[in-house]
Amino acid sequence: MSRQQSNQRSDIYSRVTNTIIADLEQGVRPWTKPWTTGHATAEVSRPLRHNGQPYSGINVLLLWSQAIARGFASSRWMTFRQAIELGGAVRKGETGTTVVFASSFIRTETTETGTEIEQDIPFLKTYTVFNTDQIAGLPERFDEIVPVEDPMSRIGNAGRFFTNTGALIRHGGTAAYYAAQRDYIQMPCLDAFGDDASHVAVLSHEITHWTGAPRRLDRDLSRYAKDRSDRAREELIAELGSAFLCADLGIVPELEPRPDHASYLDSWLKVLHHDKRAIFSAAAHAQRAVDYLHSLQPEFDEEAAA
Repeated sequence: MSRQQSNQRSDIYSRVTNTIIADLEQGVRPWTKPWTTGHATAEVSRPLRHNGQPYSGINVLLLWSQAIARGFASSRWMTFRQAIELGGAVRKGETGTTVVFASSFIRTETTETGTEIEQDIPFLKTYTVFNTDQIAGLPERFDEIVPVEDPMSRIGNAGRFFTNTGALIRHGGTAAYYAAQRDYIQMPCLDAFGDDASHVAVLSHEITHWTGAPRRLDRDLSRYAKDRSDRAREELIAELGSAFLCADLGIVPELEPRPDHASYLDSWLKVLHHDKRAIFSAAAHAQRAVDYLHSLQPEFDEEAAA
């Protein structure tokens, strides 16, 4: 990788991280309120591409953050060119939102001994998208409000989702946690929560921790209890995993901070200030965790997921 390419990637990491830091310093966690919508009956979801496919990883945070800051009611986003191809036009004066695309390519190089080797070269680039609230003239389907299931049905679906994972979930006591050594999740009884959605949000957080076990996704949790930085990183993964999963399940999670969030907020800021790639890593781990949980469902479709 050339020095210019390296600098460009560093700049992308810095710009995105600084956006997240700015939100956190204002006390706003951009993954806790992605559901604000102008339509009370609109479907809860992740940000969606023009074709209805959901965004993933770091782009979910970037688009949720902008939707909150700018009051967008729509969950759909598209590029300037896609808007034109669909017969629409970005309104004059509107500014876009930066999202990132990460991939890699194979490059063949010849060593000093004449041997050809293939190297997998990662790259990261940005592009700009606009919310459909910023675009005029789109087909009527982009104005349609998708009716949502009855809230109790969604809660029931979430319960079946967790059961299908096979995780051992115990209820009782006053604390929610994942016991890594004994591989079980402890949850307070349902009545201890303000509402059922809050129970789902907390369980989503703990089951994201559960995915990190060695026989699952094998995240290194060995220093969780000893190292504040490692704990902060894992808690950030669990926070993002909970937000992503709640969106997939159509659940509006808790909006009031938990008692431990104040300390976590401070630790997350310290991590992000010192490591511009930490939020990218956390979002990627969270995405892998949620994808893994979906893969445990009986209706999982590998082709659709790919």
